[in-house]
Amino acid sequence: MWRDQHDKSLVTALPIRSASLTVHQTPLISTIAAGLVLAFGFGIAAHRLRISPLVGYLLAGIVVGPFTPGFVADQELASQLAEIGVILLLFAVGLHFSLADLISVRAVALPGAIAQLSLTTLLGMALGWSFAWSLGACFVFGLALACGSTVVLTKSLQERRLLDTDRGRMAVGWLIVQDLAMVIALVLLPTLGGAGDGNASWEDIATAVGVTIAKVAAFIALMLIAGRRLVPMILHYSAHTGSRELFRLAVYAIAIGVAYGAATLFGVSFAVGAFFAGMVLAESPLSQRATEEALPLRDAFAVLFFVSVGMLFNPYVLWERPWAVLATLALIVGGNGAAAFATARLLGQPGPTAWTIAASIAQIGEFSFILAGLGVGLGLLSPEGRDLILAGAILSILANPFLFAAVERGRVQIVPRSAPEPIQPTVSAPETQAGAGGTADGAASVPVAVTALEDHDVIVGYGRVGSLLGHSLVAAGRPILVFEEGEAAIAAARRDGAEVVVGNAADPEVLAAANLAAARRLLVTIPQAFEAGQVVQQARRANPALEIVARAHSDAEVQYLTQLGADLTVMGEREIAQRMIERALRSNEAPVPIRGAA
Repeated sequence: MWRDQHDKSLVTALPIRSASLTVHQTPLISTIAAGLVLAFGFGIAAHRLRISPLVGYLLAGIVVGPFTPGFVADQELASQLAEIGVILLLFAVGLHFSLADLISVRAVALPGAIAQLSLTTLLGMALGWSFAWSLGACFVFGLALACGSTVVLTKSLQERRLLDTDRGRMAVGWLIVQDLAMVIALVLLPTLGGAGDGNASWEDIATAVGVTIAKVAAFIALMLIAGRRLVPMILHYSAHTGSRELFRLAVYAIAIGVAYGAATLFGVSFAVGAFFAGMVLAESPLSQRATEEALPLRDAFAVLFFVSVGMLFNPYVLWERPWAVLATLALIVGGNGAAAFATARLLGQPGPTAWTIAASIAQIGEFSFILAGLGVGLGLLSPEGRDLILAGAILSILANPFLFAAVERGRVQIVPRSAPEPIQPTVSAPETQAGAGGTADGAASVPVAVTALEDHDVIVGYGRVGSLLGHSLVAAGRPILVFEEGEAAIAAARRDGAEVVVGNAADPEVLAAANLAAARRLLVTIPQAFEAGQVVQQARRANPALEIVARAHSDAEVQYLTQLGADLTVMGEREIAQRMIERALRSNEAPVPIRGAA
């Protein structure tokens, strides 16, 4: 709607065909249109300024929110659309997990998340006490500041290709434990409010906690026993129909249907329900295809999630209570981060993993909004406290990409071929990056050392394509340098005899470690065209004579990478067709063995 608009009855009295007025009768379309268009504009601006597009999405939400002039999107509809984004994001995260992954991180994620929640809640209660609030308000305030956003974490890990790493799994497992704890807290809060008024006994509280834990346990058991058979069966059956449309529909039906059923029947959040749906589906051979089908809607609705978060922010609180806002932000970023880092280190995690978890927890999101709204509704929290929580959430989400960038940049190092096992990617001083031995636990960023290799081949990405290239080049006696971030891929590259730069080659400071001025060629094997384009463009600037070969999946990507400076762009489908044509035209000759699968 628009501010100071005329009586809506005038609109309904006019013919429905009036193109200029139908927008008032389509709040869903106007909310989606305004959210996506503004998010795109601000996202492009953020990208040009070399900051995370998430910042642009949040600013788009502020612009269409109720606290700024002009168009105001329907906040309730935006919140419901955002829930779909949460479901699809956590479903995709679950597809990257397996039950074994979740079990493997339980020894750290379970005690670590509970300890961090407890510590930060106490700090938040102390801050609320300094504002002269009641004990109930202090508890809601502290709890809301202690729970990180799984959606924000997921986007940050995806942007940096950390979701499939050990550190990424640890951080996600930590947040999943937090989400489960928040499910219990949301059920418990009304009972605690009644106890504060003398309307509920401790027996009522114990009963509410017991029932909630039993429901959560029943849902998890159902998913791990029946869901592990039924969900993959549904997906396999839809795949065997031969209809891609039905397969895609099956993916969305499983994600949204299980999430809704979990919330309705078991009181579990949409996020947790969708995560477990994805996790049981991850054991199916079709999980990779399901991930690809979920991508388009997932990204669109994830953007609407951040837009809806921006709509909640009242900028005037920055002027009315600036010191309270800064104290809240410091507790979210510093308190959560410090508590998570200290807890992870006490549980035996290396410095890089502890820093990643700290950056992951140093923000709050969806559960904090729900807690704040419930607290105000129950009379436990004042609207002032809710405004501080929302302001802290927005500012912490804005700051989180920068924290992650600082952590990852400080972590970049060169792992020589002679480095001892096991690999522990840490922040290293320049002399240790050259293989001297000592490491630091990474409190600050240091300059990235440059490799001493010359006339070498540089491979960006050591997955299925990159590893085949690397193995063949090393066998031919070529010195190679590999850019990778995944622990398994790093280990594989080192086994093949490569020198490894642990970091994202799309970052100019990281790419500088490759000594491209003295390199022979650059082989970009990562499948993400935009990220590959950044690498190609920067490499061409660094060495105009460098031979650059890149990978593409479409004619548009071939043209894009060629324009940015690639000498040769290989498209998989075209090469497959070429080999088939060669075989068809040589049908009378003996079969030609092909190593691996196309």
